[in-house]
Amino acid sequence: MRNKRSFRFVAMFVLIAILAAFPFSASANHSWNGYHWARTANPFTIKLGDNVSGLWDGMLVKASGDWSQSNVMDTTIVSGGTSPKSCRPTAGRVEVCNANYRNTGWLGVAQIWITGGTHIIQGTVKNNDYYFGNSSYQYNNTAEMQHVICQEVGHTFGLAHQDESGISLNTCMDYYHNTSDNDLISTSPNAHDYQELSTIYAHLDSTTTIGSATNMPKGMATGDFSSPNSWGKLISSTKDRGASTYVRDFGKGNFVVTFVIWATE
Repeated sequence: MRNKRSFRFVAMFVLIAILAAFPFSASANHSWNGYHWARTANPFTIKLGDNVSGLWDGMLVKASGDWSQSNVMDTTIVSGGTSPKSCRPTAGRVEVCNANYRNTGWLGVAQIWITGGTHIIQGTVKNNDYYFGNSSYQYNNTAEMQHVICQEVGHTFGLAHQDESGISLNTCMDYYHNTSDNDLISTSPNAHDYQELSTIYAHLDSTTTIGSATNMPKGMATGDFSSPNSWGKLISSTKDRGASTYVRDFGKGNFVVTFVIWATE
């Protein structure tokens, strides 16, 4: 029979193994796998290409202002570099778009292109007007629109969800769904988002991927990643399958990550 000291040692070993196999939840640390923009100094500025129209214009302004409250990062809105329908990426910045992408099943999509295993080199955000303006979509309201654009832009900085249970932590990085125009919680970042950005960007890099072109594999540079069959391997999904993450791997630390919010009808 094992003595108590032996038992405690085995129990501690098992606990360490479990913690190594299952990292802490996003509520404690919601870095998106350590993905970040390479830069040589803080604070830095990310350009958001304005390919939005209608109500989305004001929502992009609010999202940009909210994220610029970070002490390590600012955003600035610049002229769009793509068409809203295609929403093709531009090296060194984030293109933000809205269009009627039709009955795709998704409400919003954020995509980031990665080199070197962790460095973001460009990003896109798509907001699907098919569902906003569609009465069969139960969260068709301006507050949910703000929630979505704030969250998708936040993903392009390297943030994941804080929580995926559906409760509100009063951050756009939770998985709460706003129920009306007056339901304004969870439409902006909260203090933990800013703290997490400070953690993600605490170190400096020897090079920068902001505002600069980067060599990448041809298929990664020229590919069309607009359809689900182009997103690659499903690597995570919420319990209700309301949000999913995919990776299209091009090898040698080069890949495209797609974060999807599926529409609830």
